[in-house]
Amino acid sequence: MANHTIMIAGFGGQGIQFAGKFLITIGMQTGHEVTLIPSYGPEMRGGTSYCTAIISEELISTPVVARPEIIVALNGPSFEKFEERTAPGGMMFIDSTFVKRTSTRDDVQNIYVPATQLAGEHGITALANMIMLGKLIKEIKLCDEAILSSVMEKAVSARRRDLIELNMKALALGAVQ
Repeated sequence: MANHTIMIAGFGGQGIQFAGKFLITIGMQTGHEVTLIPSYGPEMRGGTSYCTAIISEELISTPVVARPEIIVALNGPSFEKFEERTAPGGMMFIDSTFVKRTSTRDDVQNIYVPATQLAGEHGITALANMIMLGKLIKEIKLCDEAILSSVMEKAVSARRRDLIELNMKALALGAVQ
């Protein structure tokens, strides 16, 4: 596995922070060094939310990520704000349900997934974040399905065990996009 610097951004309530925690839990499960820095406005739901994660084979000298290799944008304002911050040669995973324009960047790989639309069509409305992660995990070959299942067991709180199957469904749906 290569080293990855990842930013996930969207509105509060879209599961941005859960997605970041999920990614670093995969990193820990696979024996990597990880960091996670959450950032969200005081409004929480509906306000801006993003996090930066690092998953590395080496010790991490700083958790600060100025130019992430990978950006996941779940809404238009996040795409507008962070499009130019993507490192050249990087990847942008864009929820085309909410982001209506295409990227002006030709030095990055732009991957458009109608995640929110797909979530609605499959009865998992609140899980567009996991659909996007399913696509990201597949594209960068982060881990296999056995690790995903193990991490999901750890990531979902004891009082929300009913969400494990739905989250796994969303990850699988993203992987086939």
